[in-house]
Amino acid sequence: MNILVTGAAGFIGYSLSARLLDSGHTVYGIDNLNDYYDVNLKYARLSRLEKKTGFVFQKLDLADRQNMAALFEAHAFDCVVNLAAQAGVRHSIDNPASYVDSNLAGFGNVLEGCRHSRVKHLVYASSSSVYGLNTHMPFSVHQNVDHPISLYAASKKANELMAHTYSYLYNLPCTGLRFFTVYGPWGRPDMALFLFTKAMLNNKPIQVFNNGNMQRDFTYIDDIVEGVIRVMNRIPEANPDWSSDRPDPSSSCVPYRLYNIGNNQPVALMDFVKAIETALGKKATIEYLPLQPGDVPATYAEVSDLMADTGFKPSTPVPRGIQQFVDWYLAYYGQ
Repeated sequence: MNILVTGAAGFIGYSLSARLLDSGHTVYGIDNLNDYYDVNLKYARLSRLEKKTGFVFQKLDLADRQNMAALFEAHAFDCVVNLAAQAGVRHSIDNPASYVDSNLAGFGNVLEGCRHSRVKHLVYASSSSVYGLNTHMPFSVHQNVDHPISLYAASKKANELMAHTYSYLYNLPCTGLRFFTVYGPWGRPDMALFLFTKAMLNNKPIQVFNNGNMQRDFTYIDDIVEGVIRVMNRIPEANPDWSSDRPDPSSSCVPYRLYNIGNNQPVALMDFVKAIETALGKKATIEYLPLQPGDVPATYAEVSDLMADTGFKPSTPVPRGIQQFVDWYLAYYGQ
């Protein structure tokens, strides 16, 4: 297929693009290469992709309406995977405008491009953060998610609503994927595993929020990529059993679906820290802090819909995934 991957220099975008290229697809990647985190890491990912057959890259911001329209006019994409977004819950509190530009206006430009060029399937990244104040575990795509607690979460919920509208108005097949705490080699420097590993190697304390009383459904990058590819190959159809009297948020009377992609096995944050200590062979010095604004104490993905429709369930054990990350980190940074 001829596939557009937005955010191709990002963590998930890079990993997905590499897998698609190795499978013989043509990947057109775009990314604005912003400096939210170390741009050198983004360029390093791109350099690896550019060595593969079938990869084309263009530096482009989703919020650039004119050039986004030109991109879709110039290319016939079979599938679009939108992974570009301003990420980070805490960052959205201090920098709300970047989330409005990238995650709202930018996603609108993606939808318009898909609509006018008659893309067969739009797959887009949502987030486990949309569950917000929900406390019923595990989090299910059949639950309402009307109480986000960060602008980042609200922007991802908005993406789901925008996609449904385009599915309804223009019969555009759309699948939203709620990712749960993705980690692994080539990961983001602003996330816990990267921050903890870097601090511990430099004999500095790690910051543990909510005094360590947190759980996360950590999901290994290879499992995320496998889930995305399985979903890409399954174009959604209208749910014949959907009822407007009892509306199920996960599907609709139009070609629209939502899935969780998570490990379905939440891990206590302190157990996560212990696994990093084991992988590094070093003890962590811990600075305990209160829960941060916009954070939730626990996440836990219910993935039965993903299993039923694609035959896939993430299964990488967290200690193995952490070891894979640590091995990459030591090699990449020469430590």
